Amino acid sequence: MQPCSGMLATNYRGPSRIRVCEKPEPVIEHPNDAIVRVTRSCICGSDLHLYHGLVPDTRVGMTFGHEFTGVIEQVGSGVQNVKAGDHVLVPFNIFCGTCFFCQKELFGNCHDTNPSATASGGFYGYSGTTGSYAGGQAEYVRVPCADVGAVKIPSGMHLEDAVLLTDALPTGYQAAEMASIKQGDTVAVFGAGPIGLFAAKCAWLMGAGRVIVIDNVEYRLEFAKRWANAEVINFDEIDDMTLHLKKITDWLGPDSCIDAVGAEAGGSWFHRVTGVFMKIQAGAPTALQWAINSVRKGGNISVVGVYGPTLNMVPIGNVVNKGLTIRANQTSVLRHVPKLLEHIQAGRLSPKDIITHRIPLEEIAEGYHIFSNKLDGCIKTVVIPPSAVH
Repeated sequence: MQPCSGMLATNYRGPSRIRVCEKPEPVIEHPNDAIVRVTRSCICGSDLHLYHGLVPDTRVGMTFGHEFTGVIEQVGSGVQNVKAGDHVLVPFNIFCGTCFFCQKELFGNCHDTNPSATASGGFYGYSGTTGSYAGGQAEYVRVPCADVGAVKIPSGMHLEDAVLLTDALPTGYQAAEMASIKQGDTVAVFGAGPIGLFAAKCAWLMGAGRVIVIDNVEYRLEFAKRWANAEVINFDEIDDMTLHLKKITDWLGPDSCIDAVGAEAGGSWFHRVTGVFMKIQAGAPTALQWAINSVRKGGNISVVGVYGPTLNMVPIGNVVNKGLTIRANQTSVLRHVPKLLEHIQAGRLSPKDIITHRIPLEEIAEGYHIFSNKLDGCIKTVVIPPSAVH
């Protein structure tokens, strides 16, 4: 089937260069596909890793965007669980639902949707390392495996809450879950972006007695203090982060540390030069090093920050000698959606509260500029295509 018309979509032109142009509308390529008309999408912190040229095999011409909701326009002959007219949220994972890993609810590690890699499954709007699928910063998207990969939005749910269920909130929730938080634990969260904020918020739901958020952007720290009820530390004001965290935790260290930063961490000129500018490392692992070195002996490290699939300078000897448990993965969004819907409907979580900017798709280049440079108090940006119905 040939596309009948064009649509507006993002167009990656190289590091720090993104445009909106007309591209062919997607078509049904497989009986299990659906075509979704996008109603909301987002700019994610991991989009910035692509935008800055830090992820291998990010190709010129790509359509970014892995967080989106939309209305189903068309379904393939094999789709049974959703139909044209359904308003759905689409997890950023592209997964088959039937392979060995999907059966274990490791939807981010699907064995069948990303033939170019053995680690992660397919993702929307990301690099060739995750399958080169077109993303949701566009008017229309092809959704493979739609019976499992398109979730009907409950009646009455705010659309901005729904779009944050496609990645950001589940990722923060899984970050807290992987930290194995016990009642009364002290949890340190590195990064006060959307994922770190959600991780801090969810840490309380899991019984934390103390939550500390570390960043160096004052308006983000103020937001974390106000919205996530967290203690905050500006790492630019600290000479030795490991020493400081031990000092404020009776010289033991936090029970759990969460790396919600990943490849573009600040705090070390050496790691910035080698991991961001020279790309000798798979990004700057500063937050991960701080987490490993400051967590208490026998503690837990949770990693959801994105790093490239190459080597990093990680103090593995400290991990062994301190008896640490490290858990890390891409988020299995579908596994968390039912529980998070309960929290939202009960009023315990209001994801849309972190949204600070709403921009039309046509102005997305400015949206990337604002978010990348942390201008205008930006926490989270929602993108509204001209085809949106709400």
